[in-house]
Amino acid sequence: MTKRLDFYFDFISPFGWLSSLRVDELAKRYDHDTRWQSMLLGVSVLKVMGMKPLRQYPLKGDYLKHDLQRYLRKHNIKTARDLDSAPANPLAAGRIFHILDASDRELAKTAARALLQAYWGEARDIGDADLAVEIASEAGADRALLKDALASGEGDQLLRAAVDRSLKRGVFGSPFFIVKDEPFFGLEKMELLEEWLAKDGW
Repeated sequence: MTKRLDFYFDFISPFGWLSSLRVDELAKRYDHDTRWQSMLLGVSVLKVMGMKPLRQYPLKGDYLKHDLQRYLRKHNIKTARDLDSAPANPLAAGRIFHILDASDRELAKTAARALLQAYWGEARDIGDADLAVEIASEAGADRALLKDALASGEGDQLLRAAVDRSLKRGVFGSPFFIVKDEPFFGLEKMELLEEWLAKDGW
């Protein structure tokens, strides 16, 4: 039976975006299905943990930007976003993802990739709900279905429920990975995660 790797990410997290480019291939290599799940750093970090966004901390904020730029250079990945700019509002993207995920997980994943590429690769404002719907529809989603679900509040309910589930599992950042009940936080933990998958734990 194929095993499962849970992948939690926030659309406005650069490290979540970079993990999304690798996580499916990594999971497949060790016969795991990847279950993508959108979360909100604004809830886990700001509200639950009572912290400021990490980039706002002296010293650490500068290091995180340096670390991100180093990773981008190493892997020859380009971002069109100004890394010093304020993040977009992730609610529309998160709601769209969970509307789709409720009925078609693969389509939700495809739409998430498109939204992440639009935000990080093209510097488009996915905080604009109409634009986020358009991007998702170009990726194969039903535009009318998304608009109806957003207007009715269904998307908000689904996202809230997903965030609550993530908190119950101890998810506090993006990216966050869980294999069975074993948690791994951060892009740099993907090497450790791969070793865990290869050895089936220790």
